[in-house]
Amino acid sequence: MPILRRRFLILAILALSCAAPAAQAQGYSRAAAQVISRAFAASGGSGWYLLRGWHETGSLGGQPYERWLDPVRYGLREEVSGPDGLRVLGFNGQAEWQVAPSGAMTAVNNHPALAGARTTAFFEGGLYMFPGRFGAKGEYLGRRSRGGRSYEAVAVTPWNGRPRELWFDSRTRLLARIVDRTGPRPVAVAVSDYRKVGPVRVAFRYAPEGGGPVRQIERLAFNPADRDLFSLDRTEVLEKVRAASRPQP
Repeated sequence: MPILRRRFLILAILALSCAAPAAQAQGYSRAAAQVISRAFAASGGSGWYLLRGWHETGSLGGQPYERWLDPVRYGLREEVSGPDGLRVLGFNGQAEWQVAPSGAMTAVNNHPALAGARTTAFFEGGLYMFPGRFGAKGEYLGRRSRGGRSYEAVAVTPWNGRPRELWFDSRTRLLARIVDRTGPRPVAVAVSDYRKVGPVRVAFRYAPEGGGPVRQIERLAFNPADRDLFSLDRTEVLEKVRAASRPQP
């Protein structure tokens, strides 16, 4: 095969692999990968590959919050300001930690805690968009209807995490509901208020359907994630918590 033709073939294969994540679906069934691929295209396509960090601010249950995510590796940090002060939690892929407004610290790396933290980081960071990156499994559940709308549902389970049903609107192809069936009763979150930010289209509102704290994003930027944010630096976090509890002049 001539060298130029061989190079063109290699470039074509690489382009196809970047444009269609379903081709690298690993643990996703073919039908599930197709649904995810359509959602991927509808929300920005290859623009998702450009993201190296995720930083959002807004309100959580009416309280100001700030959150950082790492869309390349597992990483989650959230700071919520409440009446009793600042509460900080983090997950770096190996351990989950929390610092209460009182300064009390907890850090755990047992399986249940890590499964919960990994599940939150996976779904709220949109990591299901990358079927070949995180070792998740996905199965197609079929079509669903609710409130006059039609959906395509996929069950996705992160590696060593907990499953969630993802309901994608049949018309827009965008994620519209997340359903958790792992507890005594199903818990669903309505996903809405999509906005174009940089190269992708992202939901800005997450509202529990049975009542609960609504997360409303107000500002979102895709700044590169500092990995130190996700690990517990006792001095840094304690100073931040104490500063938030001091009376303002």
